[in-house]
Amino acid sequence: MLSSPALPASIPSPSTSYIELGPLTIHFYALCILAGIIAATLLTHYRLTRRGAEPWVVIDVGFPAVLMAFIGARAYHVLTHFDFYFSAGREWWNPFVTDAIWNIWDGGIAIFGALIGGAIGAYIGCRFTGIRFATFADALAPGLLLAQAMGRFGNWFNQELFGLPTDLPWGLEIDPGNHAIPAGLPADTLFHPTFLYEVLWNGLGVIVLLWLGRRTAMQWGRLFAAYLIWYGAGRVVWESIRIDPSEIILGLRTNVWAAILAIVIGLFVLFLQRRHTGQEPSPYRPGHNGWSGNGIASDDTDEYVDTSEPESSEVSPTAAATSTAAAK
Repeated sequence: MLSSPALPASIPSPSTSYIELGPLTIHFYALCILAGIIAATLLTHYRLTRRGAEPWVVIDVGFPAVLMAFIGARAYHVLTHFDFYFSAGREWWNPFVTDAIWNIWDGGIAIFGALIGGAIGAYIGCRFTGIRFATFADALAPGLLLAQAMGRFGNWFNQELFGLPTDLPWGLEIDPGNHAIPAGLPADTLFHPTFLYEVLWNGLGVIVLLWLGRRTAMQWGRLFAAYLIWYGAGRVVWESIRIDPSEIILGLRTNVWAAILAIVIGLFVLFLQRRHTGQEPSPYRPGHNGWSGNGIASDDTDEYVDTSEPESSEVSPTAAATSTAAAK
């Protein structure tokens, strides 16, 4: 029965979601997100430089991407929980209450909003640095899933976004006073640990994307398309069993529709990019010089000296430089 006592194998929730250091309050939710951003940056840096980009160009692209991702993530959450923030009596402008639209540290950011905002920011960064947008997206894809996996632990610390009641042995324990628990449920009810489901799914996805990323056929934005399909497929399932309130459209939660849209966009990108064959000539757009795993792009064309192995797209910048010098 759903009301059975918590089993020995059940997952406990943390007793606190923050630490206080003098006047500072540090939320574990924020630390999880920050750790995810750092991990994604390092992995993307490694993948971009292997493709031939300048070292740490990921910072120039990533800064506007992260900034816009936070703005988009919060805006998406607020707009899809409109009544919570703007109904009568809510002080959405007051930063000292939990229902203010500014209080991102209390939770309430949405990955689909982050993807929209982050894509805009990354495009701006790519225009500034000359990096191909598709190249950056492909380099980012595994790191993005890794960041999402790490960020989900923040939901665990906050005891939020859990799933429906369950009697499974890995059910999640939630404090009885949690406002997200539906009225009438016994105090010892366990819930689906949707944060853990997504951590495991995203972690497996990182491995799959890293494996796919070694194939030339997954360049030209196709690896990011695979990310959209992978994440969207998992999110449809986890979102469907979440217990937190959500806007319902035609019988489905808003984020289920967003996940379906992500899958459709991923499939569309794969279809659209089928016109590109072979390897990308350079991680840089025409008109921007930069070492690539395949040679050097010229200032005004994508023509290049091909120095790569047929089945590998990841040749070190040193090898590319040596081969190009020999070709000259």
